[in-house]
Amino acid sequence: MVQTERTKGVRMLVLLVGAACWLGVGSTIARGQTFLSPLAVAADNEGKALYIAEHDAKAVAVFDLAAGAITGRLKLPGSPNGLVVSPDGSRLYVAGGDVQGVVWAYDLKAGKIERTYAAGHSPHAPVVNGDGCVLYVCSRFTNSVVAIDLKSRKRLGEIAVVREPVAAAITPDGKRLVVANHLAAGPALGDYVGSAVSIIDTAQQKQLKAVALPNGSTGVRGLCLSPDGRYAYVTHLLGRYHMPTTQLERGWMNTNALSVIEVATEKLVNTVLLDDVDRGAANPWGLACTADGRHLCVAHAGTHEVSIIDRLALHKKLDAVAAGEKVSDVCSSAADVPNDLSFLRKMRRRVALAGDGPRGVAIVGLRAYVAEYFSDSLGIVTLTGDEPNPARSLALGPQQAQTTQRRGEMLFNDARLCFQQWQSCASCHPDARSDGLNWDLLNDGMGNAKNTKSMLLAHQTPPVMITGVRDRAETAVRAGIRHIQFAVRPEEDAVAIDTYLKSLKPLASPRLVDGKLSAAARRGQILFKQAGCAKCHSGPLHTDLKSYNVGTGAGLEQDRAFDTPALIEAWRTAPYLYDGRAASLKQVLVDFNPQDRHGRTSQLSSQEIDDLVEFVLSQ
Repeated sequence: MVQTERTKGVRMLVLLVGAACWLGVGSTIARGQTFLSPLAVAADNEGKALYIAEHDAKAVAVFDLAAGAITGRLKLPGSPNGLVVSPDGSRLYVAGGDVQGVVWAYDLKAGKIERTYAAGHSPHAPVVNGDGCVLYVCSRFTNSVVAIDLKSRKRLGEIAVVREPVAAAITPDGKRLVVANHLAAGPALGDYVGSAVSIIDTAQQKQLKAVALPNGSTGVRGLCLSPDGRYAYVTHLLGRYHMPTTQLERGWMNTNALSVIEVATEKLVNTVLLDDVDRGAANPWGLACTADGRHLCVAHAGTHEVSIIDRLALHKKLDAVAAGEKVSDVCSSAADVPNDLSFLRKMRRRVALAGDGPRGVAIVGLRAYVAEYFSDSLGIVTLTGDEPNPARSLALGPQQAQTTQRRGEMLFNDARLCFQQWQSCASCHPDARSDGLNWDLLNDGMGNAKNTKSMLLAHQTPPVMITGVRDRAETAVRAGIRHIQFAVRPEEDAVAIDTYLKSLKPLASPRLVDGKLSAAARRGQILFKQAGCAKCHSGPLHTDLKSYNVGTGAGLEQDRAFDTPALIEAWRTAPYLYDGRAASLKQVLVDFNPQDRHGRTSQLSSQEIDDLVEFVLSQ
């Protein structure tokens, strides 16, 4: 990270203010805890306190708005992913954990966890309906929303959605739950690939419709509703994956977007770009709307800033272009809007934050409060006026020495490394995994796009890239900085990114039963050997580190040998094959396995195929 004199001075101010705040904290961070990593913020109903989810500290910090200081810390058994205050203000519901995820119901008056509810795999974004009777929580890796009756304390059911739900909001009348799905489902080889937003009927406890976002939409992170519940706003990336990756300027690779959905009609109104013509606004994350509906505030995790948008002006312009009015030099129809880098001109302010890595946002009055993940701080932004310094940052705890691993994680998510700040490494590799899109990276020719690979275990499984064109991950990291970020960086930046990627640990599969293979997976394990899969997918990571022509190459890739991928976290890496043509692993084995060159599967029964798939997806 490059620091100017101004940012160094701001950092010092943050430390001094934070140290002063820390003196009044009632509880302390657990001994040995290095970083707090705040990622979500929720305000109480009276506008007196904020609750800040500190993921790595396994705690929720309590921030007194009047005092401007942390006044306590609620310790948790695990890491929080999201939180919400009950309508009556008596309880705080915190979603946390991963494989056996839970929601902790924290009694704020008693100062303790009152009850723990099972909530699926890696739960996010808890939501309580208006009367405080039903809790909804996104179970990210079971692709569902868990509904819990808070009166009977029983699970009402599990509602299937699209893929990796990560954000949710409920309409004021409680009739509709809107859920943002992080990644696209389906194959990557086709004219359309994009994430969707699920609209759920809470009475029927089912998804009514999945509203498709524009082609190339991925990395969905944030969602909020207008105060009247009429509109939903969603932040995401808009990848121009049909383009060769030869240039960045004017959004030729990744742009960053805000989509508007009309909830009642279940229709996409339009998608506007958050970037400027010559400066990207990378990795939009959390967002919130003021109580009067006047402003939207969007956090940009990659550029460390917030966008303050005049919501009423936004809708007025969207209505005008929908009616066929020319609203800019390049925008005279609704179809032009997602390509207009100047659409938000004169209705949006970009405010630089003092902290790094903004994620969750909460608004109280005319101030936005932002969880600054990498600087362990709380950003405070004044939404109106022309103050010369509208943003300040308060440290949530004593400053910890930055490790190489932590710096690498920050750089991986930092678009300031990139020419004009259009994207970070995390734009195509969210959470260091895959965006599910096919990109033509030019490292093995042009016109032969490949599906994005997960970074998990990349340094342990050379060669890398789908065709093994890079000898090792270290080479690929440096090539990525130069040819994808279009930047020249110090060697220590690449070393730090390597260190971060080497530290990645796989998540346990949602297919496991109490951490062990199911009966079907155990049967599949036997078939895995009998079908010859174990010959190439050998060893603890299920790869022999060699390349093979398994007959799946087409077009420019005819007769191409492909690197044998590790199968760890295969449950998380759909779509499959080098071009993402297979939406499911079953399709790999049944539809795209010519002459049994990719395992002897043609003679297996339907049940045996299912068992084999179950084993692989349990890794």
